[in-house]
Amino acid sequence: METSTNPTATAIRTDAEILQDVLRELDWDTRVEKSTVGVHVHRGIVTLTGTVANYSQKLAGARAAHRVFGVLDVADEIDVRYGGPDALTDTDLAQTVRHALEWDVSVDHRRIQSTASEGFVTLEGEVDYLSQREDADHAIRRLKGVRGVLNKIRVKPVQADSAALRRRIEEALERRAEREADRIRVQVHDGTVTLTGRVHSWQERDSVAGAVAHAPGVHSVTDHLRVDPWF
Repeated sequence: METSTNPTATAIRTDAEILQDVLRELDWDTRVEKSTVGVHVHRGIVTLTGTVANYSQKLAGARAAHRVFGVLDVADEIDVRYGGPDALTDTDLAQTVRHALEWDVSVDHRRIQSTASEGFVTLEGEVDYLSQREDADHAIRRLKGVRGVLNKIRVKPVQADSAALRRRIEEALERRAEREADRIRVQVHDGTVTLTGRVHSWQERDSVAGAVAHAPGVHSVTDHLRVDPWF
């Protein structure tokens, strides 16, 4: 009888084990205010609750949970604190957002407009690549006073051969060591890329999405990838 050499084949983890590791990971990540974050785990799904000082901590908390082996999904119900003596007015926040976009060399700030309301920032405009849309988001998510970001930036539509675009995306994915051709499927239709299949972790899922975001002609991604650490 053959013995499996796959360490994940017998490594099914209990919710209690996952909970302890999520708490340890939150404690390890210096960007997270662990004492204000609550954690609940049910069947591999982690729910985060509580209140943190800024949007960056909220995102860092969710990413910390995603890094833990055995976590399938994360429900991020963390609130961002608003108000207080150091709170920015929406006018101040709008100006800060504009400066951040201007200083980020990967973003053409002239093509992006923002609206700040009670700490929530809405981004609008048009860019050439999906990666630029994400870069604009990244430029402001760590700013003081930001409670959340609604990214409504459009990617400029271009005519692209769907079959050729799919081949370029698959080639990009093949260059990444995590990717196996038989478990990630790519479909392209009118600039929308649909990804299906399984990945071992959220880090691998981010890697795949990051590769697709740089493809010319892609304006949106429908992500049906399933995180499955056990296969």
